[in-house]
Amino acid sequence: RMTETTKPRLIGINHVAIEVGDIEQALEWYGQLFSFTLRGKGERNAFIDMGDQFINMTLATGPEERPTEARHIGLVVDDRSRIIELAKTAGARMVEGPFLDFLDPWGNRLEIIEYGNIQFTKAPHILRGMGLALEKNEKAKRELADKGMAEEPAR
Repeated sequence: RMTETTKPRLIGINHVAIEVGDIEQALEWYGQLFSFTLRGKGERNAFIDMGDQFINMTLATGPEERPTEARHIGLVVDDRSRIIELAKTAGARMVEGPFLDFLDPWGNRLEIIEYGNIQFTKAPHILRGMGLALEKNEKAKRELADKGMAEEPAR
């Protein structure tokens, strides 16, 4: 049996992906409720920015594709190097594609993202409290800086 320290540590939620019937209608509807900035928009998706997190709206697919539908949750971990091995051992069904996605036994799709590679950021005091010392890669730091969310320089 594996010790808890050899498993990736859950850190937070980077994004939630939902399916909508029409991207423009969905943006209009959510715009009636919330003030937001679009991170990006395409023919089949829109990304509503929430600082360093986001909602990914994806155009719904047909019911025949339900097992690998677009709805998913993006979970942030400290280190994802063992996720595939652990997920397969636990009986997860891997999902083909550009991301590290799999289905849990109930059909929930999980996308696993490593903390250092994305904008999602925990405050230093929260990381400390969680017993973590994690750094962002240069791409993630640039993305944060471009949005005016770069770390304060040390004084």
